Parts: sequence; C-alpha cells; structure tokens
Amino acid sequence: MPTRTAKADWQGSMQEGSGTLIVAGASHPYSFKTRMDEPVQQSTNPEELIAAAQAACYSMALSARLSLQGITVEHIETTCKVTLSLSGLGLKISHLVINTQVKAPNLTNEQLQQHALIAKDNCPVSNALVAVPSDLHAKLITD
Repeated sequence: MPTRTAKADWQGSMQEGSGTLIVAGASHPYSFKTRMDEPVQQSTNPEELIAAAQAACYSMALSARLSLQGITVEHIETTCKVTLSLSGLGLKISHLVINTQVKAPNLTNEQLQQHALIAKDNCPVSNALVAVPSDLHAKLITD
C-alpha cells in the first residue's frame, strides 16, 4: 500500500506567523489569522484539509459499498464540516458533520441510510477520526 506525504513550512509565532502546506506538489498558504477568519480567506487550514479528506474518502467508501451490493452509482456529492473549538489546552476538533447526496436509480432511501452508516464505519479517514463526534446525513436524489 502507498504512503502519502504532505509538508508544512512555518515561520514566526503562532499569532503573527504564516506557513505553506504542500500537498501533491501544490502550495497552499495558511496562518492562524486565516484559520480563524470567517469567511475563509484565500488560504487553507488544517481543518479544511481534514474536511476534504473526510468527504473524499467517505464518497469512495460509499461508492464501493453500494457497488458491492450491485447498486449502480451515478453520482455522490459529499461535504464535511469540521468544527474547531476551544478546549482546556487550546484548540480541538470537536465535531464533524458529513452530508452526502447520492443519485443511484436502483437505490431506495432505506438502503441508502443503511449503506451510508456502514460506509462511514469502514472509511479509513472516519476510522482515524473516531474520537471526534460526528453526524451523518444521507439524501437520495431522485429525478
């Protein structure tokens, strides 16, 4: 199995400093200020990368699960929201919300709900984040 690598360069104090995340050869600036800004600026932050990893991994896990059951998947769209909160020692990731929408012509809502939970339990990123409380919302798209 492959090993993946990302790199972070940081300069300065946490409050005034800034850094660059390098993922798959692409550079993304980050800083404490942009980490706390609403709306998010033209940079990234660790929580956004975790949300992206969760959304991507979950979509693949759900697709695999449905395909193994003989269900034809046309489209899966997943978003993940990661909440950062203050804790006794600083910041912590306190909650995840996974929202997924699935378009599959031979899938019922009952099947989707069952397979959505199983996919979450078997997604490698979900497993890595098992200590963080999470909510999963799955919606069947029909048209």
